[in-house]
Amino acid sequence: MTDAGKPSQPTKPSRTINQNPDAMPPLGKAIPLGLQHIMAMFAGNVTPPIIIAGVIGATAGEQIFLIQVALFVAGVSTLVQTIGMGPIGARLPIVQGTSFGFLPVALPLAKAFGLPAVLGASFIAGLLQILLGAFLKKIRHWFSPVVTGIVVLLIGITLMPVGLNYAAGGVGSADFASPTNLSLALFVLVVTIAVHQLGRGFIKASSILFGLLAGYLVAIALGMVDFTNLRDAAWFALPQPFVYGMEFSMTAIVGMTLIMFVVGLETIGNISAITTGGAGRPATDRELSGGVMADGVATSFAAVFNTLPNTAYAQNVGLITLTGVVSRHVVTIGGLLLIAMGLFPKLGGLVAAMPHAVLGGAGVVMFGMIASAGLKIIKECELDQRAMLIIAVSLSLGIGLPAVEAISETMPGQAGLLLKSGLVPAAVAALLLDAILPGKPRRKAAEEPVAAKREVRSNV
Repeated sequence: MTDAGKPSQPTKPSRTINQNPDAMPPLGKAIPLGLQHIMAMFAGNVTPPIIIAGVIGATAGEQIFLIQVALFVAGVSTLVQTIGMGPIGARLPIVQGTSFGFLPVALPLAKAFGLPAVLGASFIAGLLQILLGAFLKKIRHWFSPVVTGIVVLLIGITLMPVGLNYAAGGVGSADFASPTNLSLALFVLVVTIAVHQLGRGFIKASSILFGLLAGYLVAIALGMVDFTNLRDAAWFALPQPFVYGMEFSMTAIVGMTLIMFVVGLETIGNISAITTGGAGRPATDRELSGGVMADGVATSFAAVFNTLPNTAYAQNVGLITLTGVVSRHVVTIGGLLLIAMGLFPKLGGLVAAMPHAVLGGAGVVMFGMIASAGLKIIKECELDQRAMLIIAVSLSLGIGLPAVEAISETMPGQAGLLLKSGLVPAAVAALLLDAILPGKPRRKAAEEPVAAKREVRSNV
C-alpha cells in the first residue's frame, strides 16, 4: 500500500542500456566492441572479391583494389543502416558486408560477360531491392521458409567446389592438389573448428578469422607468401568509382535480381533476430522496410564502386546475441573503422598475398555453414508431402543441371547460362510450385516469430 492508501501499481521492467539501440556506451567500451564486430566479419567480407578476382583473371594490383573497395563499401553501407537516411536504414546495429549469396550466379556471369555485366546487373538489382523494401508487407508472403531455405541450401552446395578448388591451391596453379596445399588447408580447417568449439564470445564468433591468421603465419614460415605486390601498394588512396564500368545484360539482371529477393528475405530474418534476441521485442515494420531498402542502396552503391552486392551480416547478429549489446552507435564505430581500412591499399595487399590454400581451408567451413543454414530455415516448415515435393524438384534442378552441362549448352541464346548454375531454375521452380500447389506451408510453431528461430545465417 502507498501512503495515500492506494495499492501500488506494478512497474514495467525497463530496458537496460545494452538493450536500447539508441544508447551509447562509454567510448572505452564502444571502440573495442566496434572492433570486435569488424573482426567477426572481416574474413567473409574480403573472400568474395578474392574469388571474383580469380575468375576474371585480375592482376595482383586489381585484387588489392577489389579488397580495398570491398572494405570501404561495407563501412559506408553499415553507416546507412545504423544512422539512416530518411526512410532508408533500420537504425539498428546491422553490419553490412559483401554477400556470398550472389556468388553462384555472379561467377558464371563474370566468366561469360565480364565483371562490368555483373556490376550493371547488381546496380539494377539494388534498385529493385529498394522497391522490395518499400512494398515489403504486400509481397513478403511469396517467400515461405521452404523457398528461402532451398535457395540458401543450394547457394552453399554450389560454392562447395569453389572452396575445395581453393584448398587445392586454385584452379590452374602449378602445384594444384599438392600435399603442401592440402595440408595447409586442412590445418586452417582444424584451427577454425578448434577455436569455434573451445573459444567464447567474440573469439568463438571470429573462429574463421583466427583460422586464416594461423594458416597465413604457417604459409609465411613455409615461404609460400610473396609480398612483392604489398611493397608496391600505396599507403593511402581514395577508392575510385566506375573503374570497370557497367554493362547491362538481361540475362545477368534476371539472375542477380532473383537472388536479391532471397538475400532480402535473409536480411528480414537478421533484423528480426537482432530485435528479438537483443532488444527483447519484435521488429517494427519501419525497421524491416528501412533495413531492406538500405540493403538495396548498399548493393547499388557497391556496384558503383566496383564490388559485389552488400547485405546484412548474420555472424554479427550472433555476436550481438552473445554480448547483449544492441547499441547501433557501437556498430557505427565499426563502420568508421571499415572505411578507414578501405583507405589504405597496403591492408588489401596484405590480404591479397594470402595463399589460396589458406582461404580454401576456411571456405570449406564457410560454404558448408551456408548449406546448413538453409537446412535450418527449411525446418521451420512441416516437411509434409507438399513441402517434400517442392524440395525434391528444386534440388534435382539445382544440383543436377550443373552436373550435366550438356543440357544448358543446348539451350538457345543466353538461357543456357542461367541454367548452368542450377540456382536460378531451382529458385524459379520453388517459387512457382509453392504458389500453385494446393495447401499452404505449415510452420512447426505458428505462434512463434519465425525470425526468433533463426540464429546465425549464411553470410559468413
